[in-house]
Amino acid sequence: MENRQNAHRSSIVLDIVHIGLMAAIVFVATSIIHVKTYMGVLHAGDSMVFLAAILLRRNKAVLASAIGMTMFDLANGYVTWAPFTLVIKAVMAYIAATIAYRGEYKGHNVRNNITGFAISGVWMIIAYYFGQVVILMFLSDDKQTLAQSLLVSLKDVPTNIIQVIVGILIAVPLIKQIRKTNIKERM
Repeated sequence: MENRQNAHRSSIVLDIVHIGLMAAIVFVATSIIHVKTYMGVLHAGDSMVFLAAILLRRNKAVLASAIGMTMFDLANGYVTWAPFTLVIKAVMAYIAATIAYRGEYKGHNVRNNITGFAISGVWMIIAYYFGQVVILMFLSDDKQTLAQSLLVSLKDVPTNIIQVIVGILIAVPLIKQIRKTNIKERM
């Protein structure tokens, strides 16, 4: 009985370490390469959201992605965006991991993974678009009408599309290289 409890505690500690380490990697990847856009940033952090989806699977990837990206927002003055990011990146990781691990794929089918990354990227683009509409209408100092907010929020859509594409282009070869190390089997 005691051995089972110790094994369970060790498993929980290992999960916390995996989530914390991946959240830090997401934060660093977002922090190192980011360019300010109209109301947000263009960054390479989505590649690490995709990596988390493959390495950590769904539940741990959700936490690591949401924590890492939200910490970036909080640390870089995007406090208004933090609650949106928490939800958007959590759902993004959830979608990517769910598709990557559906059926017999188990995160090993590159085309399936890219499909999951792309669909989760579409979610992110749409969610940030409407998040920006909400911020412009209700949370900004210079509140705008619905029509103005819908129009102005289009400014960041192209950079979000680029961000998803760059994230996929970084994540896919990185995942391939990491698989060669058999790190997943050691986790």
